[in-house]
Amino acid sequence: MQLLTFTVAGQDYAVESRRVVEVLPLVPARPLPRMPDYMRGIFTYRGGLVPLVDLGLRLADRPPTERLSTRVIVVDLGTPAGCPPRRLGLVAENVISIRSAGDADAALPALDLKAAPFLGRILRLGGRTVQLIEVDRLLPDELATGLFPAAAEAGP
Repeated sequence: MQLLTFTVAGQDYAVESRRVVEVLPLVPARPLPRMPDYMRGIFTYRGGLVPLVDLGLRLADRPPTERLSTRVIVVDLGTPAGCPPRRLGLVAENVISIRSAGDADAALPALDLKAAPFLGRILRLGGRTVQLIEVDRLLPDELATGLFPAAAEAGP
């Protein structure tokens, strides 16, 4: 498995590269009222609207430092047949590189935390400890249903 690595609040994280559609420079988002603080809003991507999650606020309760290496990682959440693509933008710092999980020196299984079901396995890669983010579990069910109603109606 290949991983795209990045940092959030000084800690290393990764998403599976097969889920990554594109990495973009930081883009402005239109805020959505009454959303959780980690939802930056929505932005236009290839003619569609994509929700934007601030991983700094979602994982560490503080926004990322905006620098040249701060990026938006567009990920595919999987799409039921006949529905528009379900894409999610993730704001992260230091979007670094593609790494192979096969290079891991050690691994711990995913933590089973009700408050953070999106936290996956922890790997030791080249002297760095990296935690996987399960992108399908980043949004609570109620929020995901509101943002992607056609997919919710189509079912699993």
